[in-house]
Amino acid sequence: MTPGRPSRRRGALDRLSPKDALAVVYELLLHREPDDHGLTTYLPALRAGTLSPTLLAERIMASAEWWTVVDFTELSTSLHFSRSVFVRSLPRARRILDLGGTALGSTQGAMVLMGYPYRFEELVVVDLPQDDRNELYREERDDAEQQVVETGLGPVHYHYHSMTDLSSYADGWFDLVYSGQSIEHVSVSDADKVLAEVARVLRPGGYLGLDTPNATVCRLQQAEFIDPDHDYEYTHAEMVEKLGAAGFEIVEAKGLNHAGASLAAGEFSMTDTATQRGLFADIESCYLLSYVCRTPEKAP
Repeated sequence: MTPGRPSRRRGALDRLSPKDALAVVYELLLHREPDDHGLTTYLPALRAGTLSPTLLAERIMASAEWWTVVDFTELSTSLHFSRSVFVRSLPRARRILDLGGTALGSTQGAMVLMGYPYRFEELVVVDLPQDDRNELYREERDDAEQQVVETGLGPVHYHYHSMTDLSSYADGWFDLVYSGQSIEHVSVSDADKVLAEVARVLRPGGYLGLDTPNATVCRLQQAEFIDPDHDYEYTHAEMVEKLGAAGFEIVEAKGLNHAGASLAAGEFSMTDTATQRGLFADIESCYLLSYVCRTPEKAP
C-alpha cells in the first residue's frame, strides 16, 4: 500500500460477476455493450482474477475511444476536466497567487482540487468576501473560519478582497499567478489594472497562467454572456493584445474544448463541444482560451 493512502475497500463492482462487471464498465464509460475485443480480452482476465473491475475501468478511461469518441453531454463537467488538464500543465512554483481560486464545496482551493502536481511553500487564494459575491458563488460559511488550510501540497492561505487590489503584496514575491475563469468577472479597464499588478507581484521570469471563455464561440452559443456575473468575454485577439500591453510574453496559447464543428456549421453543438475535451492548438476554435505567460527576466 502506498504510504499515506488508505487501503481500497471492496466496491460494488467487485461484487458483480465478471460478465456483469464488464457490461457495467462498458455502459458507464463507453455507453455501449462490450464488443468482441472486450469479451475475448477482458472477460477471461476478470474471470481469472488477473484483472479487477477497477483496473478495467482505468484502462477504458485511458483509451483513445474514451478520449475522442465517447459523448460528453454536460459541457460544464467537460470544461472542468479540460481545465484540470491545463492546471496540471502549469509550471512548478514555490509561491503562488490564485485569483478567484475558491472551490465551492472544498477547502483545498481550485488549483489543488484540479490536480496542480507540485508541492509549494505558499499558495494565496484571493476571492471576494461572501457578502460581495454573486449568489451563484456564495457558501454557507463564515470567511473567518477559512484562513489557512493545510493540504498535501502545502498551506493554502485565503485572503478576502477584490483581485483588482493587490497592493498588499510585495513586488516580485510570487513565482506563479493563476487566473482561472476570473478575468472576465471584472471590467475591461479593471482587467488592465489586474494584469499590471500581476506583472508587479511576479518575480522576473515569473509565470501567469490564465484561462477564460472565448467570446467567438460563446456568442455562437448565445447572444448574452454565458454567466450573469461576467463583465466582458474576450476573443483570442483581444486577450493577446491585453497580455502584451501588460508586458507579458505568451509562452503557450491553447484552447480548451474544440468547437470547430460548431463554428463550421454556424450553430453551436453542446455535445460536440463537450466531447472534444482537452487542450488544442487551434485556440480560436475552442470554447475556452488558455495562456501560459512570462514576465521579462529583467525589468525594462
